[in-house]
Amino acid sequence: MNAIILIVDDEKPTRDGLRLALDERFEVYVASDLREARQVLKSEPVDVLLTDLRLGPDSGMDLLDEALTLAKPPVCIMMTAYGSVDTAVEAMRRGAWHFVTKPLNLEEVELLVSRAARGREIESENRRLTTENYALQKKAEIRNAGLDRIIGKSPAIIKIGEMVTQIAPTRATVLIEGESGTGKELVAHALHDLSGRPADKMVIVNCAALSPQLLESELFGHEKGAFTNAHQRRIGRFEQADGGTLFLDEVGEIDAATQVKLLRALSERTIERVGSNEPIKVDVRVVAATNRNLREMAAMGRFREDLFFRLNVVTVQMPPLRDRAEDIILLANSFLREFAKENGRSLKPLSDGALNLLRLYSWPGNVRELRTAIEHGVVMSNEETIEERHLPSFLGLRAPTGTTEPGNPPSDAEKDLAPGGEFNLHDIEMATIRSALRYTDGNRTKAADLLGISRRTLQRKLKEISSPKGAN
Repeated sequence: MNAIILIVDDEKPTRDGLRLALDERFEVYVASDLREARQVLKSEPVDVLLTDLRLGPDSGMDLLDEALTLAKPPVCIMMTAYGSVDTAVEAMRRGAWHFVTKPLNLEEVELLVSRAARGREIESENRRLTTENYALQKKAEIRNAGLDRIIGKSPAIIKIGEMVTQIAPTRATVLIEGESGTGKELVAHALHDLSGRPADKMVIVNCAALSPQLLESELFGHEKGAFTNAHQRRIGRFEQADGGTLFLDEVGEIDAATQVKLLRALSERTIERVGSNEPIKVDVRVVAATNRNLREMAAMGRFREDLFFRLNVVTVQMPPLRDRAEDIILLANSFLREFAKENGRSLKPLSDGALNLLRLYSWPGNVRELRTAIEHGVVMSNEETIEERHLPSFLGLRAPTGTTEPGNPPSDAEKDLAPGGEFNLHDIEMATIRSALRYTDGNRTKAADLLGISRRTLQRKLKEISSPKGAN
């Protein structure tokens, strides 16, 4: 359906010229004064209002004010032969999208109206997707309130929702596998929310963030005097989670000694504090997550095989974002609403170019990276839409799709991606890490956050850059 344009000008030659320039591409209405303009605005869903500043005895500013009070206000462009900076500023302050001066350049006006109409179309599409996403979420809430944070309509995500619904009420230990940033913690929360266990009894431990000694004490607690600086008894996370859920994030990073104690806790449902031989019974449902291949690690002797089998009673495999492309825009719209509200900004749509950039990017950091990109766009945009330039520069680093424009030399990122004209997953990952480090001026902690991985994982991958094994 063509966009509806309303031209308001008290000079007939101007109205006719604009109608002639625009009516091949748009559905055009004309009005010579406020009364006629109000009738059209009342009866037609006008997308773009192109109005003169002076309408005989009336003012186009008044029409602008009225148009912007409509339930679905049009994009407003002001025209005047009396152009001045003050007038333009006032029009923009009152809500005009753009300001043009007479005599009009019809080609420029046609281009401006086309941009305005396209922006309105993008806004409508985003609104439709937002409504669709909301409907999907409400449907999920009715079916299962615990799944409201897992957004998506891809077959893989729908299957995960069904699986979570089925296994959540059981006591089975669950292993959530997937790349960093795919939403493993959201699934863990959903499993807890639907388990019937107390809402405030979900305890989270990031196993990669603690040294072996600290991790053992964190999980199982310790007695006073158990080690240096153990000045008092400490209750561990297993005891804190008694009756609830313990989520072990990055479980593949647990050291060998702690793996032995974790195995006992899972098999016997008892723990011992560090420095004590007294067994303590606990009723804890364990959910673990990893971005590593534990089966492969177990086969190589780097992870206890018996512990792997205990953790792997039920496996939930989280797909990378690149394999659920139909969810990218749904997720982006959800993050737009979240960060607009959080930062006190109006909800702005993503431009056509920004949407294409999101669709084309390979998202090595998955949903977490998309979330970061949308927050950046919301904060950086000072226009009516979020454009490509408002999104982080690292989005220019795309998966190998052969999209370099003809005649344009490859960017540094593209050179990093394909130093020999060929691509593999290692090249893409390493180039993405280099790009993140450049973006954060070499700050590894910030780069790890940007990529959605732990600092320890980043350090390990940096070692692989210079290691021939990393290319395997």
